[in-house]
Amino acid sequence: MILTVTLNLALDVTYRVPRLRPGATHRVSVEQRAGGKGVNVARVVAALGADAVVCGFAGGGTGQVALAELDVAGIPARTTPVAGESRRTVTVVDAQAGEATGFWEPGPMVTEAEWEALLRDVTAELARAGAAVLSGSLPPGVPAHAYAILADRASRAGVPVVLDADGDALRRGLAGRPEVVKPNREELAGVTGTADVREGTARLRELGARSVVASLGADGLVAVTDDGCWRARPAHPAAGNPTGAGDAGVAALALGLARGWSWPERLTEAVALSAAAVSAPLAGSFDADAYRRQRDDVSVEALPMAAAREG
Repeated sequence: MILTVTLNLALDVTYRVPRLRPGATHRVSVEQRAGGKGVNVARVVAALGADAVVCGFAGGGTGQVALAELDVAGIPARTTPVAGESRRTVTVVDAQAGEATGFWEPGPMVTEAEWEALLRDVTAELARAGAAVLSGSLPPGVPAHAYAILADRASRAGVPVVLDADGDALRRGLAGRPEVVKPNREELAGVTGTADVREGTARLRELGARSVVASLGADGLVAVTDDGCWRARPAHPAAGNPTGAGDAGVAALALGLARGWSWPERLTEAVALSAAAVSAPLAGSFDADAYRRQRDDVSVEALPMAAAREG
């Protein structure tokens, strides 16, 4: 089972317009469902036929709508109730430009008692997990080093962790020594202060990450690990909504940890799923046909450590 922890669980609202015109009124089509990075990961894991459980905070009417949608989708959830209202995220998809614009609410205020309750819930689920994913932003009130605490709990339970976060949450989370950290290009530069992928990944490993898988968007992934360094690239460009592509890649990395795949196998799956997610309409889903096509043609090249740089 893959345990995903989404501290800032959300109700994702997606508006689609033929063309986005700032300052204009638009008629939209609307879709909404439970979201947050870990929820998206759990959806992809489930779509691949594996078990996933969602943990996180849920509160208010928004939280209830999100949980009801997870139940309908068949995604098991062990969420911790909070008095505050769960957040909404709004994505506006411009069909003509093929671009997505996001608006993220901050999330509910979490009390110390609610945080302690979540730790108990997560610890209970770790007892049957093969890997854990800690991802997304932190709601107000949660300790700044929340991911380090959770990663340490997982380590004590013998469960490897994939950490996918940004900014201070990522920086502080490295103290928990996660098995894999998956920043994108901007997150890596923001935390390390360098745009050079080789230097950035080395810095994250110095700070506690055992392995770093850096996403270069449409250019694929670079992985720097104890076992070697690789560059993985998709063979076919993918057009569509990139929201959730990184989460699909994280799902592959978590499954690879739980199932003991080699690094080239993990990266092949991560690149194929990420590209297939771009072709799907909503975060947490992927185009199955595109996934099969991409998986057959992903290129994975072993690199000397000194070559693990952008481009």
